[in-house]
Amino acid sequence: MNPAPPATQVVIAYDFTPSAEEALQRAIEVACRAPHHVLHVLVSIDSHAGLSILPTKEVNYDYAQQIQEMVSQRMIARFAGREASSEIQFFVHARIGKPAEEILELAQSVSADLIFIGSHGKTGLERLVLGSVSERVVREAKCPVMVVRAKTYPPTELMHVIKYDHERPAYNAPHRYTYVDQRVVQSVWPAI
Repeated sequence: MNPAPPATQVVIAYDFTPSAEEALQRAIEVACRAPHHVLHVLVSIDSHAGLSILPTKEVNYDYAQQIQEMVSQRMIARFAGREASSEIQFFVHARIGKPAEEILELAQSVSADLIFIGSHGKTGLERLVLGSVSERVVREAKCPVMVVRAKTYPPTELMHVIKYDHERPAYNAPHRYTYVDQRVVQSVWPAI
């Protein structure tokens, strides 16, 4: 009997913002489709101001525990009724500190295989003054980083490509493949 492959450790940076919600959604989609994922959802809490979702004057252990519970409830809601290819474990981490440092530290401590992080899309002076957590994580992480933002491309209908036999084709027909039952099968274009 073959031993189970090692679990893929995935860190998800989460701060209740729309871009973090998008990163969380994408990470859950990946984990539900692929087996052996362990999700580590991390909320990094500013030691002076906390998080805007739960304003406070004092950031302490009890505050971090409240945030951790809020994220746990969101995770439970996100998984409710969702189909998954196998069992998915997840951990909710609430740490007090600077976001980039906490994300990188957690990634190192769990030997992360992948990090999901949202991008707030700040540019110019705002990015220069505030810094970019996602940029620093991409630069310093020792694993792949998926920077996620909401799709804003307008819907488009793709051109239907058909095989047309003539003396000099204008293009090379794409090769079409399907992966099924642990094998790759080349599909043949239908005759016209």
